[in-house]
Amino acid sequence: MTSKKLATSLLVAVLGFAGVTHWRASVREAAAAAAFPPSGQFVIVDGRRMHYEISGTGPDLVLIHGASGSLRDLTFSLRDRLTDRYRVIVVDRPGLGHSDPLDDTSLAAQARVIKAGVAQLGVTDPIVLGQSYGGAVALAWALDGGPRALVLVGSPSMPWPGTLDLWYRVTSTRLGRALAVPVASAFVPESYVRAATGAVFAPDPVPPGYEAHLGTALTLRRATLATNTAQVNALRAELVTMEPRYPTLTLPVELIHGTADTIVPLRIHSAPLALLLPDATLTVIDGAGHMPHHAHADRVIAAIDRAALR
Repeated sequence: MTSKKLATSLLVAVLGFAGVTHWRASVREAAAAAAFPPSGQFVIVDGRRMHYEISGTGPDLVLIHGASGSLRDLTFSLRDRLTDRYRVIVVDRPGLGHSDPLDDTSLAAQARVIKAGVAQLGVTDPIVLGQSYGGAVALAWALDGGPRALVLVGSPSMPWPGTLDLWYRVTSTRLGRALAVPVASAFVPESYVRAATGAVFAPDPVPPGYEAHLGTALTLRRATLATNTAQVNALRAELVTMEPRYPTLTLPVELIHGTADTIVPLRIHSAPLALLLPDATLTVIDGAGHMPHHAHADRVIAAIDRAALR
């Protein structure tokens, strides 16, 4: 085979694979949209939709989910244990769930959109709970002013040593995202998703029914994957700029962290953060992993109640 024919064959193969990838990703995205439609309402902030659910009565409590997720993580069980004494507003962060993406994926930009969105619902002085990446968004919100108290659950807050895992390293560039994201969206099997979910919860078990409720298929949409990877890859640099400002935060802060959290280690994040914040209380849950709001919900709810009283 001549080099010209070889090049033509390779081009045909690449184009064929790209076509199959696009088709399969589109089919999976359509199935995800049908299986997990918006469960709440929308507000418009600067022309972008923010998806939210609101329920309960009492002081305002805003819940912000972590990376690779949506508000469905927080409505699985936690939200309904709070609505007897709080007005709970659960939001999809920009670009995830059913909220529109932003041109600026920074923590500060996300915090501003969420703050402006819930303000349209009459929320001006809330307690804000952030889980994992959502806690970093909550910290950015606090640095910009507004919450009456923070509750941070397994949240990254400090620059960490080393690098992110292989997926985030591959998708750290525009070219990497352009190549890897469609392939992942089209071909990642459910067995891999189940294993990844188990690793996030470990050593705690995944609650029965959690994966069916969460709708991981929403996270595997191409636009959502691209947004999520861009947000996570930018996180460390943003925390570098935020860290010197933490001592200026005088609001009450409740930190909840498991000793067995390998996703966001206690010793790197909440433990040193507690020393920097003027009014912080650190609750350490022995043996808990990265999702204590499921496996140890009573401890998280107690922290919310303390924040409300403080």
